[in-house]
This record gives sequence, C-alpha cells and structure tokens, in this order.
Amino acid sequence: MQLSRTIILPFAMLLLCALPFSHAGELTTVSLASLSPYPAPDVNLGPNDLALDGLTVDEVDLWGRIRKGFGIPDLDNALVTTQTAWYAARPDYIQRSTMRASHYLYHVVEELEKRNMPTELALLPFIESAFNPQAYSSAKAAGMWQFIPSTGLDFKLKQNMFKDDRRDVLASTDAALTYLQKLYGMFGDWQLALAAYNWGEGSVQRAINKNRAAGQPIDFNSLSARMPVETRNYVPKLQAVKNIIANPAQYGISLPQVDNQPYFVSVDKTRDIDVKVAAQLAELPMEEFRALNPQFNRPVITSDTPILLPESNADKFRENLANWGRALSSWTSHTITTAREKIETIASRFGTTPEVIREVNHIPPRSHLKVGSTILVPKTLATGGTDIAREVAENATMAIEADAPDFRRVSIRVGRRDSLASIAARHRVSVVQLKAWNNLHQDRVVAGQSLQIQVPYRAGGIRRVAAHSSHRVIAPSHQTRHGRIILASSKAPKKRPA
Repeated sequence: MQLSRTIILPFAMLLLCALPFSHAGELTTVSLASLSPYPAPDVNLGPNDLALDGLTVDEVDLWGRIRKGFGIPDLDNALVTTQTAWYAARPDYIQRSTMRASHYLYHVVEELEKRNMPTELALLPFIESAFNPQAYSSAKAAGMWQFIPSTGLDFKLKQNMFKDDRRDVLASTDAALTYLQKLYGMFGDWQLALAAYNWGEGSVQRAINKNRAAGQPIDFNSLSARMPVETRNYVPKLQAVKNIIANPAQYGISLPQVDNQPYFVSVDKTRDIDVKVAAQLAELPMEEFRALNPQFNRPVITSDTPILLPESNADKFRENLANWGRALSSWTSHTITTAREKIETIASRFGTTPEVIREVNHIPPRSHLKVGSTILVPKTLATGGTDIAREVAENATMAIEADAPDFRRVSIRVGRRDSLASIAARHRVSVVQLKAWNNLHQDRVVAGQSLQIQVPYRAGGIRRVAAHSSHRVIAPSHQTRHGRIILASSKAPKKRPA
C-alpha cells in the first residue's frame, strides 16, 4: 500500500532539517530515493531538486519522472563505457540538446506512459537527431525520430507538397512509438527492438537466425558482432545517455529544469494562414514557431492543419486572430494543365515574377513543370482569394523536368594563324569563355591544339562553325557509334534532345 503524501512529505522535511550543510551553506548532496512513495532509481539530487508547493520531486521535475519509468535492462560493455565518456566530456552539447528536448519531452513521456513503454525511450531522439525536428540525414531520414520516406509511409506519415509528417512532432512521435512497439512484439527484447529500429527488423532477424543455427546466444551483446558499426554503437549510445540522465552529478553534468507539465498545446483554425502571420499572431519568434511546427514545406498552412504553440501563447494567438483585420494568407494553388504553360506565363498571370514562383515552389533554375503539377501562386482577383482545397493539399504533386540544353559542345582545332582572340571573334564568344571552357591559364595557343567551344542550338540544327576551322561535334553518348565521335560531316540533330 502506498504511503499518503501527507505522511511522507512531513517526514521528508524533518529528515532534511537534520541533514549536514557544507561550509558554504549549501545542502550536502544526498540520495532521497527512499523518501519517495514511488519506486525510483538511486539518483543524487541537489538543492534545486527539493519538493515544492507540496509536490514530490518527481511531480515537479520531468527528469525524475523519466528516471522513475526506466524499464529496459542496463547494457554493460566496453562500447557503453566509451560512449558514456564521450557524452560526459561534452557538457555544452548535453546542455544544448536537453534544452531543445525540453520542448518535446513531456509529450513523449506522456505517450510512452499511455502505452506502458519504458520511459528511457524518450531519450532516443538524443541519439537520432539531438532532438532537432528539422534534422535531415544523407540517407533522406527526416525529423526528430529520423524516418526514411518509405518507413514513414508505412506508418501513415504523409509526405506531400505542403507538409512532411516525418517532421511533425505529434505524428512522428506516434509513429515512432508504434514502430517500437511492433519491434518489441517481434523480438520480445527492447535492446533488439532498438537495434531493429536502426538496422531494420529483417537484418536483426537474419542475425538471430545465424546465431541460433550456430548454437550461440541471441542477446544484443552476442549479436553485435554481426551488426554494422552504427548499429553496434546505437544501443550503447542510448545507454550512455540514460546513465547521464540517471545520475548527472556523477558525470559533472547539470541538467536544465524541465517542468513536469505540457510545454505546448494544439490549436485548431478554420482558414489558411501564412507561416509568418501565424508566428506574428502567436507573438513568437519565427525560430521558436518553426521548432514546434517544422513539418510545413511551404509558406502557407492549410485550413485543416492544427498548429502547436506554447501554452502561454495559445490565448494570445486566439485573441490576435479574432482582431486580425487583414488577409491571413497570401497564397493559393494552381495546377498546370498544358505543356505550353510556362513559369513566365504563370508569373505574369498572377502579377508576380518567375523568380518568386520558383522560390516559393522550390523549382530549380533551367527546369519547367510537367502537366498535372500543383504550385503556389499569389492570391489575386483572378483567383478569387480562395483557400487551398483540402483534396488539393492532400494530393498535390509537383513534377519537374530539366530544360533542354541551350548549348552543345564542339571541338575545334587551332589553325596556324589562330589566336584566342581570333577564335573568340570568329565564334562570337569571349576569350574569358574560351579559357574557362578549356581550363587555360594563359592566352597562348599553338597550331593543331584542340579546343572546346559551346555552340548555341538553333532551329533546324546547331549553328555552323566557320568552315575554315577544322572541327568535330562532340555528340551525346546516345549518338556515338561504336565508341567513336561523330564528325561534323554527320548530320546535325533536327531537334533538341529530350
């Protein structure tokens, strides 16, 4: 039977009064785990960790709540020692990561406890992304929990033109915990489940099968020799962070206070709203707004998408929204219906510039949109100022195709009386271009030397190079014959290559 708080807390305070103080007047660090009515690890607590306003330490500080819920057996090997030493030697890194984590930890811990999952899993984003929800890896993994595109789709994380749910704090956390539950159900071991989260369930299962066939154990330490280096270090890294969170004073680490209460709330809205306007109405710096809402790919948030705001700013947002007398969004959607619809034409129609259209839609230069692509355009009288339809936001795609090249490389041979200046004049290019195309560092050329120039395409073929220069066309690979270069006597292409 649990002791009531009214009994345990007075007893704790009487004991605290009898504790020794240092010569500087500070409370000597002691272990108070036995004073808690809840089972808890033996954690060293400092004077800032004392109970406040009739609440236990675990109820005031989220770190204590996390420690109380540890449930994965500790891993003990040389890699854990190495990784613990690495983190302990970087207190600034720990401080930055834990400060960033303080925005999200309460929500993650709440979700873990709802599912009866070990709370050290709340520390996993330290390993995945240092709790950066905008993290993006070379393997195209995104978000705090680092989902690759295919796994994200497996767990219903939408990835479309307007948003990427792999970066959504709520959606990605739900997906990550669902995935971890699935992996634990497969392997019945949290360390193997974590290895599978990093390496893939198929890879872990094959390693298990090989060890079983060889009559060897199938725990993490026994399987680690079959794992790639990243996975071999993955679980030890989590154990290292767990060690430091469990007893930061032992490693000379000072953790920031993280209140055991929600940092953010979800706010619904009924209209499209620009990201900048939303941050302005919430009275938040753009950086902090983005930290809570990193999933949006475009500068507009569609009407059916809620936003996350610090609890203290949610009321400000609602009040400012009610008093806002201007348009909330400056963008709407437009779908390309014909191949003849160029970006320049679209920009002119909607009263903007091609540069704006390209920038807001992430369209690279020297490329065009395929039919069926949906893009953002400014709201004008022509569009009626309508919000983006839900079905458009959910299904919008954008297909980009590179423009056909404007130039073709041609090789010429320098004549006896040629100079760079004469060659440049004859082919209507500059000496600077000639030197750049041929990586020349001086103005001197010699007879018989081969140079390359870039010749513009023209209707009916490429522009003819002056007849008195010996030259050959360097054809694309699909126009070579048996590995040989097609000479100028061959017919020039009748149309631009696709």
